[in-house]
Formats: sequence, C-alpha cells, structure tokens
Amino acid sequence: MLSNLNLKNFTVFSSVDLQFSKNLNVIVGENGSGKTHILKIAYSALVTSWEESRKPTSGAPTKALMQTRLAEKLVNVFRPESLGRLARRKQGRERCKIQLLFEDQKFNFEFSFSTNSKTEVQVDQVPKNWLENSPVYLPTRELLSIFPSFVSVYEGHYLEFEETWRDTCILLGAPLQRGTNEKRIQELLVPIEKAMGGSIKLDKNGRFYLENAQGKFEMPLVAEGQRKLAMLARLIATGALMDHGFLFWDEPEANLNPLLIKEVAQSIVSLSKTGIQVFLATHSLFLLRELEILIADPKNAEIDSRFFGLHFSRDHVGVKQGDTIDEIGDITALDEELIQSDRFIQGGV
Repeated sequence: MLSNLNLKNFTVFSSVDLQFSKNLNVIVGENGSGKTHILKIAYSALVTSWEESRKPTSGAPTKALMQTRLAEKLVNVFRPESLGRLARRKQGRERCKIQLLFEDQKFNFEFSFSTNSKTEVQVDQVPKNWLENSPVYLPTRELLSIFPSFVSVYEGHYLEFEETWRDTCILLGAPLQRGTNEKRIQELLVPIEKAMGGSIKLDKNGRFYLENAQGKFEMPLVAEGQRKLAMLARLIATGALMDHGFLFWDEPEANLNPLLIKEVAQSIVSLSKTGIQVFLATHSLFLLRELEILIADPKNAEIDSRFFGLHFSRDHVGVKQGDTIDEIGDITALDEELIQSDRFIQGGV
C-alpha cells in the first residue's frame, strides 16, 4: 500500500504531503489544478518498479538502474520537451523532489531532478525490493477501439501518445486468469456486465467485441460509456485488478451518463474492498455523491477512504485533505453545479 506521496516543486505544487488511505482515494479539483499530474507521478514511480520485478533477469534494485528506468518512464508518460519542464517554475534552481512511502518500508524510494534536466533523474533513496503488485492506469479515453496492433505500432514508431495507453493496452491483451480467483472475478464481473449489456471478448485477430444475446458488436459500434466499463471488466478478468494492486483512474465519469456513473462507482467500491488501492481524479459532483452514499452503507463499513481538494493559491496549488468531502474545502466546479440546481428549482437565471 502506498501511504504517502510527498511533492516539492512539482508542476503546480510547491510542497504537499498526500496521506493516502489503503482503499479509496479521491482527488477533486478544477481543470488545471494538477489532479492528473498527481495520478501520473505516482503511477510512473510504481509501474517503473513493478515492470522491473517481472523481468526474468531482475536482481535487487540499484541506483543506476532506477535512475535510467524512472527517467524513461517519466518522459514517456508526461511527454514534456525535457524532464525539467515538470519542475515548478520559480526564481532560482530549486530541485523537484518526489518521495513515496509505503506501508512496507522496503519499497520506499525518493528521487529528484532540476529545472534544466533533460532526461536525468537523481535517485536519492533506493528501494530494497521491487514492487510485486501491478499498477493500472485508466485514462479519460477508452482504449478498446484502438487496441488492435496499437502496442506493436507504438513500440515501432514515435507516436505522441502518452505511455499509459501502451501500458494499459498490454494489460488488456493479457490472457484471462484461471484458478483460485475465478469465483471472485465472476462476482465482480456480474454487475459490470449487466450494466454494459454483455460480456467482453477478445478474438484471435486482436479485436475486442461486446457479446450478448443479439450477437457480437465491434467496439467502435458500442457506446463509449460501455467501452469504459468493458475496459474495467477486462482488467478484472485478466487478474490485473486483483490481489492488492493499484488502480489510477482519471475522470471515470467522462462520457458516461448518470446511470453508468452509478455502476462505475459501485465497481470502484467493490474493487477497493478486494484490496485494490484506488486513486481517482474527478470534478463530478454526481460521482462524489454516489461514492459518499456507497461508503456510508453499513455493508461497506470496512472501506477506508480519503479525499483531497486542490485549491489555487497566488502562485501554486494547495491541498486540503480529510476522511470526508466536507473536510477538503469548497471546490468551484462543484459549487457551480449546486448553484445551477438551485437556479433551476427557483426558476431563475
């Protein structure tokens, strides 16, 4: 479990210490407040460690190897012209510093880079072990409709797509999991498949289909909201979202109607109960309220949740955090939705 993420001079953040819960973490803020940056920096660090653990020749972590792999991942995920572009712009040359603290301290590590870094990362604390559980990143866009041959094209050509797309497509194409987890996987899949109106299938030609009583439907013919649910279903079915992994999801509500948002919220809560540590970025009041309703349900009493409100200051973004939405301060985007509802009820403008 990732317990803390400390950011200093990173993009819009001056100095923040994010204290995460073991189950559900929800980051709320307006556009441009750095929600996605938080997801991406945590994901980049975690996936760098996990990818090394999967290599047959992998040994213990070393400073030289970590510096090389981490620099590559940061550049490929964020796509800056140079790595130093991720450092907060201010007078002087203070370094950008990132620290990740885990429940199990053997995974702790820290790294930094300067504003004039091209692709150079300095690892200041080397973890004692590589991460063993997979992190998954779901972008705002669904990926099933572009899945065929995407990974091979991405790795053979220079494309201006962030590497999270490639990483997730690799996980989507993994074989279905068999064995002791099958029953638990099916329990998680039932409500998702009901919501999207069928089951997700990958054929031998590398194309995904939605299959139901009416037949097989190519992904481009399926509504985008259903495709986003289908991605989640596939990652559960392959075991990527099982056994104490990590899920980073950027604006799950994007292109979903309220009914599907309710199903997504239920799936998120169900996953967090299985031991997946979930990190969401959102500015949807509907999704937040749905999560609040589910968390308050006695059936979900064991869920540990944490909320983070991002707020613009004079020259940086500050963070308010707490165990409830009421503790994270007023978010303008959410307030505007409430104001509009009041205006509608009152019949005014």
